This record gives sequence, structure tokens and C-alpha cells, in this order.
Amino acid sequence: MPFRPAEGPVTAGGRAAHRPSAFGPADWARHVAALLGTRCGFGGTAADYRRLESSLLHEVLRRRRGLPILLSVVWTEVARRAGAPVYGVALPGHFVVGFGDPHGSHVLADPFDGGRPLSGEDAAALVAGATGARLDRRMLRPADPLEVVLRILNNIRAWAQARPEHSAVGLWAVELSLLLPRHPAQLRQQHGELLVRCGEFAAGAAELEEYARVVEAVDPAVAAAVRGQAAEARALLN
Repeated sequence: MPFRPAEGPVTAGGRAAHRPSAFGPADWARHVAALLGTRCGFGGTAADYRRLESSLLHEVLRRRRGLPILLSVVWTEVARRAGAPVYGVALPGHFVVGFGDPHGSHVLADPFDGGRPLSGEDAAALVAGATGARLDRRMLRPADPLEVVLRILNNIRAWAQARPEHSAVGLWAVELSLLLPRHPAQLRQQHGELLVRCGEFAAGAAELEEYARVVEAVDPAVAAAVRGQAAEARALLN
């Protein structure tokens, strides 16, 4: 019997229908769900939130399991190559995918749940369950690529923060975040703290002092506290 490799997103992309004029948003959502969710088996469970691999694209492609945002990246890239009007939607706490015109006729789908179609009530329930907030129409806008990358790195940082033995992973994620043209200023403080935790006392102190300089004008009390952290880090060099 000839060898037949398991179908993955690369081959799946070639099997997606190239009929953008014939498909409406709901058709695209059903088609991609059948292909990636059912046929290729991409999806997620609560246990995937405890695994670093769930936030690493190459591992998500290999395992076909991951967090909602990584699965949504797979969906949007496969669907886009087939000609679908697709985009990511950064709902608070749960990333999903939209098909169609985000300002007009569109449908939402949840790749984490195999591509389950989401009504407005379903989307509102996801937001309420994750944050306790009410769904705002602004939450349904297409996600900016930089926003997607930063959110993935935030997930990795959160995973590492809960596991102090993996401080090096957190440091890696913070340093990648700092390379982005837009990032929260507080990342500088986290960067300094992680450098200190990893034994880079001088570099960590210098980063903390730089962050203190940045926030001095808006919050002198925070700046003073951060300078105290820097002094403690430098004391470890003696």
C-alpha cells in the first residue's frame, strides 16, 4: 500500500474550495469547519490551556490542538488562501473567526470548538464567561496582526508566570514582545524583573531604572518603587 501522509493545513488549503463568488459567509464557515474541524481534526479542550505547545504554531500544526487564537490563525490562513473573506476576531478571553463583511453580512465561528457557528448570543456568552463584561460591537472588529502576535506572546508570558521554573520562557516571550512597534510600557518592568530572576542582575537593574525614568512623570510613586527594585538587584552583585 502506498504511503499517504496525514492531511495537515498545507494540504488542506489545497482542498478548500476556490469559489469565492459562489459561497456566502455561512457557506464558507460550514466548508472550513468540515475541512479543518471535522476532516483534519483541529480543535481544543480545557486541558490545552495548561500546555505551552498550545501557544506555539508549529506544535499546534503537529498536534492539531491549541488555544483559540492559534487555531484561529490556522483557520484564517487556510481560508484566505482559498479565497474566503475571513478575519480574526479578538473577543476578550476567546479568539474566534469571522467570515464575510465585518461591517455588514458576516458569521462567526469558533475553531476551538471545531468550527461551531456562533450567534450574537453565543458571542455575548463567551465574553461574559471570560470577563463578566457585556459584548460591545467594537469587540467584533477584525483583529490587527500586531494585536494577534502580542496576544499570543501574552498567553505564553501568562503560562510562564504561573510556573517560576520556566522564567526563561517568560523572558523569551517578553523580549519578543518588546521588538513589536507597539507594546505596553509596563513590559519594560517585567523584562527587568525576569532578567533579575534569571540571574542577569546588572541588565535587570538597568532595565528597571529605564522603566522608572519613563513613568516618573505620570506616577512618581511607581517610579520610586521600581528604583527600589533596581537597587535590590544591584545589591545582589556584591
